[in-house]
Amino acid sequence: MLKSRFSEFTHEVGCDEAGRGCLAGPVVAAAVILPANYSHPLLNDSKQLSHKQREWLRVEIEQSAVAHSVAMVTPQEIDKINILNASIKAMHLAIDRLTINPDYIIVDGNRFKPYKEIPHSCIVKGDSLYLSIAAASILAKTYRDEYMKNLSVEFPEYLWAKNKGYPTREHRRAIEEHGASPHHRRTFRLTNSQLAIPNL
Repeated sequence: MLKSRFSEFTHEVGCDEAGRGCLAGPVVAAAVILPANYSHPLLNDSKQLSHKQREWLRVEIEQSAVAHSVAMVTPQEIDKINILNASIKAMHLAIDRLTINPDYIIVDGNRFKPYKEIPHSCIVKGDSLYLSIAAASILAKTYRDEYMKNLSVEFPEYLWAKNKGYPTREHRRAIEEHGASPHHRRTFRLTNSQLAIPNL
C-alpha cells in the first residue's frame, strides 16, 4: 500500500513526468494534491498498470484530487535546454497551474530545482511509494499517450499510436525511411546508424 503523505503539510503536491526517454513528442509533467488520508487500492506507479487501469484511474484522480494539473515542454525546447531541464520546467509549469498553492513538493527521482520558496524532497522511485506521485505519473502518462495518439493521425508512418514516441525498432526504422518529423528531438540519437545529430 502506498503512503498518503511524506511531510506534515496539508497541501503536499506530488510531481512526476512522462516521456523523458522518447525520440519524439513533448515531455509531460503532472502535479497532484490529494485529500488527507486518501487511499485507493488500485493506485500505483503508472508503469505497473494496464492501459485500461490507467485510463480508469485518470478519471478517479481528476474527480478526487484537491487540485491537479498537467503541463508539457516541446521537443524544440528540449533540444535547447536538454531533457533534464525540460522535465523540471514541465513540473514547474504544472505546479504553476494548480488552483491551490502547495506548501510542500515531493518529486519522483533525484533531481529538481527549487520552486519559489516552497520546500521540496526528491524521492527515488517515489511513484511506487507515495500516492500523489503515483497519481501524477498516471496523469502525465495518460495525457502524453493521448497527445501522441492524436499526432499519429497526421504522421501515421512513425506508429506513434503504438510506440508513443519511444525508441522502438520500428520507430527508428521509420525515421531512417522517412526522415525526422517536426516533432522529433534533434539532439537525441534518432536512428541506430547515426553517430551524431547536428544542432539545427
